[in-house]
Amino acid sequence: MTVLTGAPALDVDGLSVDIRTPAGTVRAVDGVSFGARSGRTLALLGESGCGKSLTAQALVGLLEPVASVAGGAVRLGDTDLVTAGRSVRRRLAGPGLAIVFQDALTALNPVYTVGTQLAEPFRIHQGMSRKAARAEAVRLMARVGIPSPETRVDAYPHQFSGGMRQRLLIAMAVALNPAVLLADEPTTALDVTVQAQIMQLLRELRTERNMAVVLITHDLALVAEEADDVVVMYAGTVVEAGPVAEVFAHPHHPYTRGLLDSVPAGTPKGTELASIGGSPPELHKIPASCVYQDRCPLVRERCRAERPAVRSSGERRVACHFAEELGFEGAIA
Repeated sequence: MTVLTGAPALDVDGLSVDIRTPAGTVRAVDGVSFGARSGRTLALLGESGCGKSLTAQALVGLLEPVASVAGGAVRLGDTDLVTAGRSVRRRLAGPGLAIVFQDALTALNPVYTVGTQLAEPFRIHQGMSRKAARAEAVRLMARVGIPSPETRVDAYPHQFSGGMRQRLLIAMAVALNPAVLLADEPTTALDVTVQAQIMQLLRELRTERNMAVVLITHDLALVAEEADDVVVMYAGTVVEAGPVAEVFAHPHHPYTRGLLDSVPAGTPKGTELASIGGSPPELHKIPASCVYQDRCPLVRERCRAERPAVRSSGERRVACHFAEELGFEGAIA
């Protein structure tokens, strides 16, 4: 196993996010930690509602008014984004950290041409003239595979297909060569062929620009194909993390194993598909002890009494009292 050295481009340490509800404040993201490294793709993986997208919104400072960061640090280089002021965040939005949203039609402004929107980062951050910024917009459109960019630069978002709009979003995100690119379900609602093209584009841009990419998804096949490292989330917490090849070959948390066992590949016709019984806990019912206890086949009294500490072994991390029964050997981090 290769042990990575050097500081990650993005270092998330103990990030917690609270949401204010009529029934009281709930902890939606609880102590999430991971590091995204330049030239590599790290996947945040888990079921819908596990806190993946909320984590991404917290990283880029786009939380809804009812949500707020309750603790932790998010270091982008030497800057902690949690404590940084608005002006610092604005300066780093683009050259430091950028995001690609899953719904391109709502992420793009329908009343401005795509050329105007693509040119905006160059005018704001680099002080380019309107003409120079427009030329950069055309160049970006060509780079992400938009046909005839010189003539389509004055078109509006609704005049592009879903796949082309997603390419435009990616172009906007990478315009200023960000150190870290967050991709939140970037292939949602696209057909399989277009999905493959979008992911190929992200791979090429990651290599060209040596970006760290954080891929947010619930698609295990996509993670296996595209990511180098994976962070498995459940009920707002990290339950397992490590290199994708190792985690998928030898999962050490019952939730990770349940996800992988649920993949129908190789299941004989007529055989009942494996699944994880039950549902994730509601936010106001997340237990203070093990968050997975109600669905776990290994659950015991200790699981209901205390939350498992994170244990580490090289690049692998797991939060389970009985991970050794799944082959894990590691010490408390």
